[in-house]
Amino acid sequence: MKKYKMFYQAAALVLAAVLATGMLSSCTVKDSGILMAFDGTDTGKNADIGIYGTATFADLITSQVCAVAPENAKMEDENISASSALRIDLDTNQMIYAQNIYERVYPASTTKLMTALLLLKYGNLKDTYTFQEDNGGITTFGAKLCGFHKGDTVSLEALLNCLLIYSGNDAGVAIARYLCGTEESFVIRMNEEAKKIGATDTHFVNSHGLHDPDHYTTAYDMYLIMKECVQYEEFVKVIQKSTYSAGYTDASGETKRTNNYQTTNYFLLNTAQPPEGITVLGGKTGSTGSAGNCLVLLSEDNNHKRMITAVFNVSTWDSLFAQHSYLLGLNLSSIYE
Repeated sequence: MKKYKMFYQAAALVLAAVLATGMLSSCTVKDSGILMAFDGTDTGKNADIGIYGTATFADLITSQVCAVAPENAKMEDENISASSALRIDLDTNQMIYAQNIYERVYPASTTKLMTALLLLKYGNLKDTYTFQEDNGGITTFGAKLCGFHKGDTVSLEALLNCLLIYSGNDAGVAIARYLCGTEESFVIRMNEEAKKIGATDTHFVNSHGLHDPDHYTTAYDMYLIMKECVQYEEFVKVIQKSTYSAGYTDASGETKRTNNYQTTNYFLLNTAQPPEGITVLGGKTGSTGSAGNCLVLLSEDNNHKRMITAVFNVSTWDSLFAQHSYLLGLNLSSIYE
């Protein structure tokens, strides 16, 4: 029952956001009654939601959002060992595959999608940030770092590239401090933005995804976040790059350039292959001991129809990309047909 309540809350928040922006013109509500009522006074877990009428969950599909009923989120497949996986076709808002998409998972570095979204939405890529500490103050063993030092001045455009291509955790901290002064304040903004777009079962505690037991999301919430990201041309441009080298100025005023950072996305390195007729545009990987291996992708077919796929908690890197390739090759039939 709790799982259904979570779904109702998420769907209502999404619909409330859509209504507020006037984007619900193509949504059909059955004559039998309004599917959901939302009073708009509380966008958190205790939102006042009532279920009315006999409208189906298909009515939740609008021109902007695909909402998947919990009973349709158990599409087990022997080719998918991930604890959570989905594929949603963006142009038709059809759910093609959904497995445990409302179950909590650790996002690892897919967290950086939200960090990128806030930068693109509220920041200016032409601005610069000067590091106050080496590596942004990150000292965690094994953290992915670009290696910026105290006094280095870097453009936000360069930091966005470092964040999404190389998955630099220090780039995440720099973006957080640029936007909000402290990472703690930025995390509040992250969680507010998650609620705003309907990602109600997500809770962030940092800007980069280094593990914390209170830092979690769901595959469906990451779909909502990724869907917001791909509205920005600069985001789609960046995630298609296989390598990147950032220019910056050090503390002495000398102009320097970083190493040629390589993407963490095997599809862009031709180490993994998508199915014939599918082009992987890019996305964001993540990996920690607790999260396993994770990946959220934007891809398109030969007709330029786009899709989002997400796979969480896979045991090996090779299996992660193999399962994504399988999802990308599934038949484009809808559960609602």
